[in-house]
Amino acid sequence: MPAVLGFEGSANKIGVGVVRDGKVLANPRRTYVTPPGTGFLPGDTARHHRAVILDLLQEALTEAGLTSQDIDCIAYTKGPGMGAPLVSVAVVARTVAQLWNKPLLGVNHCIGHIEMGRLITGATNPTVLYVSGGNTQISNDPSPGYNIEQMAKRGKKLVELPYTVKGMDVSFSGILSFIEDVAQRMLGTGECTPEDLCFSLQETVFAMLVEITERAMAHCGSQEALIVGGVGCNMRLQEMMETMCQERGARLFATDERFCIDNGAMIAQAGWEMFQAGHRTPLSDSGVTQRYRTDEVEVTWRD
Repeated sequence: MPAVLGFEGSANKIGVGVVRDGKVLANPRRTYVTPPGTGFLPGDTARHHRAVILDLLQEALTEAGLTSQDIDCIAYTKGPGMGAPLVSVAVVARTVAQLWNKPLLGVNHCIGHIEMGRLITGATNPTVLYVSGGNTQISNDPSPGYNIEQMAKRGKKLVELPYTVKGMDVSFSGILSFIEDVAQRMLGTGECTPEDLCFSLQETVFAMLVEITERAMAHCGSQEALIVGGVGCNMRLQEMMETMCQERGARLFATDERFCIDNGAMIAQAGWEMFQAGHRTPLSDSGVTQRYRTDEVEVTWRD
């Protein structure tokens, strides 16, 4: 019954999780919160993570009811993510692994989201839509953020925005350019409200994501869809995906904020799968990679 300790800190959230044989024993986390509109800088985020990570480690062990002797492996986020926060967490993970004399595993952040989604929902062989604020290969710039989501709930008028889907590729640059060009005019003349623009942006972007997910399911003959990543918490996206799946006779799987938002348990779960498959990360290769694509990972623990 291996128990794996996972460290996650690729962006503004820092978490330490413990997983043992498919059960999440602990999953505490902290969020680096900055003044509205300022964003979070890598250096400041790393300092926040360094200040709280040891407390989180102790909290996770206490919550799990384990000691260092009970841990079989240390997993950490190798990438993708912000450089300074990734490094700050990797240093702690390497140190803990050496102090406790435990094997080390560098985990792809995106794979962590997927494995946690599969664990929590019970999906067996899903088509995965991974949508997050920055670490995704589908929705990146601009990404539908929390403020847009909240304002979109109050929007009523759908403004036609550029919609660009080419096969499995999407482009959001036209939407950004369009809104920057016409927003002030439309708002000034009363053609729409800020809430309407947010509603239209969210509907358009999500429709593009649902379309390419359905196309992937059709090509693969898939009857399951799994939404992971922070934006996967968005209830409107889940509603649109559910409608698509129902029309196809398929099932939709999604998690709540405990597991779709960055957390340590997802790294521990991916690390558990890798540990069971015989993977190990040598100390000489235990750095971080800011651009670490999902398709660079050789998944040997699944058929």
